[in-house]
Amino acid sequence: MKVGIVGDIHPSGYEFFDKNNIEYFVTNNIEENNLSKELSDVDGIIIRTAELNKNILSKSQNLKIVARHGVGYDNVDTEYLNKNKIAMAITGKANAVSVAEHVMTMMLNLTKNISKSDKLTRDNKFKEKANLPNFFELYSKKILIMGFGRIGKALAKRCLGFDMEIFVHDPFISDNEIISNNCIPINKDEGFKIADYISIHLPLNNKTKNLISSNEFKIFKSNLILINTARGGIINEDDLFDALNDNRIFGAGIDVFEQEPPINDHKLFSLENIILTPHNAALTLECRKRMAIECCENVFNFLSKSKNLIESNIINLDILS
Repeated sequence: MKVGIVGDIHPSGYEFFDKNNIEYFVTNNIEENNLSKELSDVDGIIIRTAELNKNILSKSQNLKIVARHGVGYDNVDTEYLNKNKIAMAITGKANAVSVAEHVMTMMLNLTKNISKSDKLTRDNKFKEKANLPNFFELYSKKILIMGFGRIGKALAKRCLGFDMEIFVHDPFISDNEIISNNCIPINKDEGFKIADYISIHLPLNNKTKNLISSNEFKIFKSNLILINTARGGIINEDDLFDALNDNRIFGAGIDVFEQEPPINDHKLFSLENIILTPHNAALTLECRKRMAIECCENVFNFLSKSKNLIESNIINLDILS
C-alpha cells in the first residue's frame, strides 16, 4: 500500500501512517508533469488544494482512492474517478466546529462593528464612540442556513445559543430532520426575503455557480449580513461589490474566492463593510489535526477493507459496487 500526499498535512496524519506501516511520501510540487510522475504507482492520494485532473489521474494505474483534506472536492476530476471506479473520500467529520465558529466570528464582528470600534479606540477617539455606525444584537434575528450537513447543523446549534430564529434551505434534507434540530425549513426565495443573515454551506457545481448575484441582491433586506465559507463562485463577486458599495446590504464575510489567491487589487479589498479571510475557516490547530488523521484513516480503512471505514465519507460509494 503506497500513498502520495500532495501538500503538507499535520504530523498526526504521518504518525498514523507510521503506526500502521504505510509507505507514503509528501510532495509540494503541484505542477502537472511532476504529479503525473510522482503519483504514477500509488494506491491512494491525499490532496489538499492542488488540482487532480484527468491527465494526472490517468497516469496512476494502481489508484484506488483519492482522499480530500477537507469536504470540498471540486479540485478533483470526479467524473474520471467514477468512470474508473476509484473512491473519492472527504473528511466529513473533522471541520464542522471550526467552520461554524468562523461563521459566528464573522457575524459578531460585523454586527457589533468590532473592527471600527477597535480603530476608533486606537486612534485616540474614545469620546467619539457616539459617531460609530449602529450596531446590533443577534437575539431574535433570522438566519438562513443554506446547506444542512455537519457544518450547517453545527452552526445552527451555535445560533440557538444566541436565541436566533434559524431557517434552513436544503432540498436533500427532510423537513422532519430540520425541525428535529430546532430549525425551520424554508424554500430559498422565501428565505432570501426574510433573512437578516445568510450563511452558505453548499458545494460549487453547475447549480450553485452564481447562486447569489444581482437578482438576489434586489431581494435581500438592507440589513443583511452575507457569509460564505463554502466555495468561491457561489456568490458573484462583482455583484457583491456593487451591493456592498451601494449599501444595499449591511455587510459580508468572505473566506473563499472565485480565484484563489485573489488578485492583488481585488475590488472587494477597498470596502470597509466586509471581512475577508484567506480560506482558513477550517484551519484551526484542532481541525488540522482531525482532518489529517481522518483523511489518512479514510485511505487506510478503504485500502485494507476495514470495518472501521466511515462509509458516509466516501461520496461515490454507490458507484464502486
